[in-house]
Amino acid sequence: MIKNIITVVITALTCLSCNSQQASSNSSVAQNDDVFNTKGGKQVTFTFIKHGSLEIKYDGLSIQIDPVRELPPATDYSKFAKADFILVTHEHFDHFDKEAIATLKGEQTKIILNQRCAQMLGEGSAMSNGDKMQLRDDIMLEAVPAYNIIPDHIKFHPKGRDNGYVLDIDGLRIYVAADTEDIPEMAQLKDIDIAFLPCNQPFTMTPEQLSNAARMFNPKVLYPYHYSDTPIERVKDLLKDTKIDVRLRNMK
Repeated sequence: MIKNIITVVITALTCLSCNSQQASSNSSVAQNDDVFNTKGGKQVTFTFIKHGSLEIKYDGLSIQIDPVRELPPATDYSKFAKADFILVTHEHFDHFDKEAIATLKGEQTKIILNQRCAQMLGEGSAMSNGDKMQLRDDIMLEAVPAYNIIPDHIKFHPKGRDNGYVLDIDGLRIYVAADTEDIPEMAQLKDIDIAFLPCNQPFTMTPEQLSNAARMFNPKVLYPYHYSDTPIERVKDLLKDTKIDVRLRNMK
């Protein structure tokens, strides 16, 4: 009898081990990634690198946004695949890093920047607020305004210089706001599925401003990012009366 019980226990443990190994081998999504489906049924994967730095993967493509190496924690971009597209929002050190761009750049990489960064880098395609660019048949990019409105803060991000970006990837609409406050142009954003909004005064927004910004265009999913030491949990409290899915990730 005891021998039979031991056999059953060993068999059960073996099955659990096999199932665990199979689940692990079948999982292609890292713990720091989130995955969404496009209207066409394809997957878009977000890797939350840090602060204002993101990687978006779609259909074999890598889109890097504001890659920066030395801002803590340091990032080794040689461990990433060569980017198909690199988007840069503005010239500040925590968004624009020539060496990170050089590391990610391959023979076919397309670099897209605001006008100032294109001048500083000496290459790439410059976009201004309101410009649109077809990256692929199923990917449209639009540059949108990103700036400060509090008088004492306008010096950080003056109107018309920097870009936020709206990416339409096979019908999935993604808004990366960059360094901005709750500007009136946000009310013109339509059908945003996923939004990244910054939250660190005096450079970007307070949690209250971020809440107001989100209410202007009601994204389905909201990621506060670029938040430094802001008590970011407050954003969830401020938006708990909405249907917005606020997701907190390590984007300090």
